[in-house]
Amino acid sequence: MGSIKSGDNFNLISKYKPEGDQPQAIETLTLGLKEGAKHQTLMGVTGSGKTFVMSNVIANIGKPTLVIAHNKTLAAQLASEFKNYFPNNAVAYFVSYYDYYQPEAYIPTKDIYIEKETRVNEEIEKYRNKATQFLQSRNDVIIVSSVSCIYGLGSPDEYNELKVLITRNDKIKRHELFTLLNNIQYSRNDIEYQRGTFRVKGDIIEIFPPYEENIIRIEMFDDEIESITLVDPLTRSIIENYSEIYIYPAKHYLVKDEKIKKAIVNIRKEMKDRVDHFKKNNQLVEAQRLEQRVKFDLEMIEEMGYCQGIENYSRHLEGRAQGSAPYTLLDFFPKDYLLIIDESHMTIPQIRGMYKGDYARKKTLVDYGFRLPSAIDNRPLRFDEFEKKVNQVIYVSATPNDFEINISNISTKNLKNYPKNGIVEQIIRPTKLVDPTIEVRPTKNQIDDIKKEIDKRIKKKERTIVITLTKKMAEELSTYFKDHNLKTQYLHSEIHTIERTEILRDLRLGTYDVLVGINLLREGLDLPEVSLMIILDADKEGFLRSKQSLIQTMGRVARHVSGNVIMYADIMTESMTEAIKETTRRRNIQLRYNKEYGFKPLGITKNIDVQLERSNYNKAKDLNLEEISDTKNLDSNYLDTKDIIAKLKKQMKEYSDNMEFEKAASIRDKIREIKLT
Repeated sequence: MGSIKSGDNFNLISKYKPEGDQPQAIETLTLGLKEGAKHQTLMGVTGSGKTFVMSNVIANIGKPTLVIAHNKTLAAQLASEFKNYFPNNAVAYFVSYYDYYQPEAYIPTKDIYIEKETRVNEEIEKYRNKATQFLQSRNDVIIVSSVSCIYGLGSPDEYNELKVLITRNDKIKRHELFTLLNNIQYSRNDIEYQRGTFRVKGDIIEIFPPYEENIIRIEMFDDEIESITLVDPLTRSIIENYSEIYIYPAKHYLVKDEKIKKAIVNIRKEMKDRVDHFKKNNQLVEAQRLEQRVKFDLEMIEEMGYCQGIENYSRHLEGRAQGSAPYTLLDFFPKDYLLIIDESHMTIPQIRGMYKGDYARKKTLVDYGFRLPSAIDNRPLRFDEFEKKVNQVIYVSATPNDFEINISNISTKNLKNYPKNGIVEQIIRPTKLVDPTIEVRPTKNQIDDIKKEIDKRIKKKERTIVITLTKKMAEELSTYFKDHNLKTQYLHSEIHTIERTEILRDLRLGTYDVLVGINLLREGLDLPEVSLMIILDADKEGFLRSKQSLIQTMGRVARHVSGNVIMYADIMTESMTEAIKETTRRRNIQLRYNKEYGFKPLGITKNIDVQLERSNYNKAKDLNLEEISDTKNLDSNYLDTKDIIAKLKKQMKEYSDNMEFEKAASIRDKIREIKLT
């Protein structure tokens, strides 16, 4: 592997060198950042290596970097790619940790209150905590995030100040150490593996940080800390020894005791004022409802330092003024950081739209006594607030909007040797691949026609993506293909975050020949094995069939030498015409370049990574190996699945011989689980 020259903090490692339009894009963007340009736009066609260009720019500039993508699947892919380019640096993934999220709401017309209901994905919660821990402890940080980064997160100053320093040879009583951990929201749990807890066995204290895959083990002798080690939760083997280590809080919403006391006074005052307001207006139900809820929450905060929905009191707990912007992930970055907004034509509108929807829901809750008015200040950033937190930004898209184009033009117009329109174009791919050919076919007998086209690709060991307009259509079409012996899967927003990446990986591996989806299959997904893109209902003008959406969708097959797009439509819409025109323009530029320099397009060969794989922590938690056998002396080879199964089978036989059949059956089930993972 060769090493490319980097900035002070980042070491970019890749076997590739910049090719095609990449060198000029890297040079121009780096120049713009060094000359102080606040806004720049990279207009890069699909498959031109925009992530590689971003990585080179990050390495050249050497600043902590936040990359925002508009969906979790794209963010996961980008995080994996940046990790490959920067294996020795701190790359983290920050998205919403909910597999299921039903926000608190009230529907006045039906008098229906909907309680907040969530299902947290523990692995993603780990990534979120890892991101903030990196930002507090390192400078060589790249965080890849969804728009979750503009939502309230808690004060970075409190998070940093409340961390606990553990030092070898320090003297501290055990109960004092327990109190310190309790204060930063770690709870004691001596039974099972669970992040954000600690357990005690004699003089050994094991801490399971929410941001760490491994265990921090503290061994004491009397009141002295004798050793601090990092331990693999599965093998129990020692990974590293420390002379000192910081334990960061288990939750992002943490406040010092003195601030809590002040906040409680202010919350009570606001509650009294609001209850008086309701009573004055003869809203007695609302007054009683609000008083009962707030008093219960305050009791929990006073006793535990925490309550369900504590984020709704964040303005008081953080000591912020009414209407002020909440703390977000952006506040964890230093002032001089780099922001990259990927697929900006999608991400910017998403950032703009978050505040209004949240405000409308919260306002109803406040009006009917379910929340205090201050709960409205627990919210995503408004776009003007987001802009104030931006230091320098690069917008990246194959189809940038007018916003990005205009603001970049203004920002760079006084820079020498910079494109006059302020846009850095990246049309020539390093592989010299050209944009796909495009066909428009009538909808009559389209399903039979699609099946014939898919069969052609299967014979060539190529993959196909079919784009529909609705989830129902995606599922029904997937079922139809399966009934006709096609290896098919559908993909839409109801598929869990990590499962989506696994489905995409399986498509590349050939587990599936066809993937049916909606808009999740447009921006940024890197699937070089896909040669055919089929777009159903291409003439249904709207968001999913706009010019930009169609260009992005067609770009999914631009990574294949034989890339082909078939649109099924009975009329030619303006969006279809414009999308075909722009794609053809780019294709002609690419063909002329290849002819001029005698290049022959090369297919892309790209490693298939196992993204966001299940950690050893969760394997240990699920298997609960410590209850089954003594694993402390196992060597690192125990990580091999065959060794795990052999160990479990041996223990299962011992239980069976001792007629402990329930335990034996339990281990049998665990063996089956391992074989399925």
